[in-house]
Amino acid sequence: MSTVILLRHGRSTANGSGVLAGRTPKVGLDETGQAQAKALVDRLAGVPVAELVVSPLLRCKQTVAPLANALGLSRTVEPRLSEVDYGEWTGRELRTLFKEPLWRVVQAHPSAAVFPGGEGLAGMQARAVAAVREHDARITAAHGDHAVWVLCSHGDVLKAILADALGQHLDSFQRIVVDPAAISVVRYTETRPFVLRVNDHGGDFTGVVPPKPKRGKKKASSDAEVGGSTGRKGRG
Repeated sequence: MSTVILLRHGRSTANGSGVLAGRTPKVGLDETGQAQAKALVDRLAGVPVAELVVSPLLRCKQTVAPLANALGLSRTVEPRLSEVDYGEWTGRELRTLFKEPLWRVVQAHPSAAVFPGGEGLAGMQARAVAAVREHDARITAAHGDHAVWVLCSHGDVLKAILADALGQHLDSFQRIVVDPAAISVVRYTETRPFVLRVNDHGGDFTGVVPPKPKRGKKKASSDAEVGGSTGRKGRG
């Protein structure tokens, strides 16, 4: 299977406002987010990105726009990667939501959390994980087992995907941090995913590109390296 770069959208006009934007339409990137989006072109320089798959929300489309233009790629919009449907919580101030009994459930037992008039976090994880695995299988079939692609989505969605890749229960996903414009990387194989990066703000991602397959070997191994990885051959 292939390698997916999990990208959270850049800083939006709602980030830092104290309001839960959710799926509110027309929430775009602020000036910082726009700069973060432009910086992605240099951050991912040298990475042979095969495809871009994005949430349908504006802030995600804006985040990948400079990269899409630089690489000459179109965007595949995937509704299952959209932000959590927070229902009646959408647009409310976090300081008031903090007082709701459901807040503690979201923090301590998120798998049981269902937002009034919206969806549950368990349902969100199910749709997001199904989407990433289906697209990964499709991209592998189209571009080969050593393809690299970019998925741009939202904080809780990406945390849920990472929890699944790490073999963690959803109730542990609040321990994972995913900042705006941060990159995490997962390499899928036939039997297990390998998590290569989490919440990375750096600028050199060439190390996550899979090495070319050896002659006669078509698929990446699902085995972990005993004793830990020794690093990329020929580097350092």
